[in-house]
Amino acid sequence: MSQTNLLLSSSPHVHGGDSVSRVMQTVIWALMPATAMAVMVFGWPALLVILITVASCVVTESLFVKLRRRPSTLGDRSAALTGLLLALTLPPHTPWWVCVSGGVFAILVAKQVYGGLGFNMFNPALAARVFLLISFPVQLTAWPVVNPLFGEHAYSLSDSIAIIMTGHQGGAELVDAVTAATPLGQYRTETGLGKTVQEALGGQFGFDELQAAGGLVGGSLGETSALLLLAGGLYMLRKKLITWHIPVTMLVGCLLPATFFWVYDSAHYPDPIFHLVTGGLVIGAFFMATDMVTSPVSIKGQVIFGLGCGLLTFLIRTWSGYPEGVSFAVLLMNAVVPLIDQYTRPAIYGQQSIKS
Repeated sequence: MSQTNLLLSSSPHVHGGDSVSRVMQTVIWALMPATAMAVMVFGWPALLVILITVASCVVTESLFVKLRRRPSTLGDRSAALTGLLLALTLPPHTPWWVCVSGGVFAILVAKQVYGGLGFNMFNPALAARVFLLISFPVQLTAWPVVNPLFGEHAYSLSDSIAIIMTGHQGGAELVDAVTAATPLGQYRTETGLGKTVQEALGGQFGFDELQAAGGLVGGSLGETSALLLLAGGLYMLRKKLITWHIPVTMLVGCLLPATFFWVYDSAHYPDPIFHLVTGGLVIGAFFMATDMVTSPVSIKGQVIFGLGCGLLTFLIRTWSGYPEGVSFAVLLMNAVVPLIDQYTRPAIYGQQSIKS
C-alpha cells in the first residue's frame, strides 16, 4: 500500500523565487552602468574609493556578526550594496580614512545597532554620508574636475593611490588634481552674491544640461550620469523590485515647485531639468528612498513619503546652507515613516460593514 508524505510548513506555500541576496545583487547590477561611468570620468581614484568603502562595510559586518556569535550575513550582499551606495555619495578623491569611517558607521551604527538588516530605521548609506559631511566637511566638499580614465592627463595608478592615501587634492607631482565647484554648489554660491542663474553658471552657454545628464560634470560619484541611473532604476522597475510610486512622486515633489519658481523668476531660480540632471536626485529617488526597510508599506504612504522627499530636497537646495538636499530629505522622511504607516494603514477587510 503506497503512502503519500505531506510536507507541513507555514505560509507562503508558493515561493516567488526572490531572496534577499538575489534582490541585493539585482540592485548592484542596476548600479553598475553608473558606477562604470564614474570610474571612466574620474579615473583610478574613483575605483579606489569604491573598493575601500565596500571593503570597509563588508569587513565591519563580518567582524560584528562574529562578535555577536551569529551566522555570517555576508551572503545576503546587503553590506556590499551599502558600501557601493555610500561610495557613490562621496567625492572621487575621498581619503581612505574617510571611506573607512563611513563604512564602519553605516554598518555598525546605522544598521547593526538596530538589529541588522530589516530593522534599521534610517538608510545606512545616507546616514553615513551625513555623518561624514558633518565630521569631514573639507574632504566631503572637495570636488575634483573631470579627469577621464583614458584622458590625456589621466592619473596613473600610483598617483591615484597617493591621492587616496594622503588626502592631498594637488601638489607638485599631481598638478591636475584641482578642485572645482559642483553645478549646484556654484549656483548656490554665485546667486547668493546677487548674480543671476545664467551668470552663476557661466553665461548663456556655460552649463550644458545634456552633457551633465550624460556624465561629464563633476560631483559625487553617483552624480556623474543621471541617464545611466535612470536606466538602472527602470531596470529595477522591470524586475519588480520597486514600484513607481516613490521614485515618480519624489521627482514630482522636487521638479514641480522647481518649475513654479522657474516660471515665476527664471533669473534667480534654475529650470527643473537642472535639478534633475545635477546632484543626487535620480539616485536618491530610485536607489535610496525606495529602500524596503525604511520606506512606507502602503501605496498611499509611499506617495506621501516620495512627495515629502522631493519637496524637502527642493527646499534644502534652494534656501538652506547646503547646495544638495537629497540625503537630508530622505533621512528626515525615514524618521516619520512609522507615523506615515500609522495613518495610512489599510482598513481590515469587512471593517466598514462591521462599523455600520
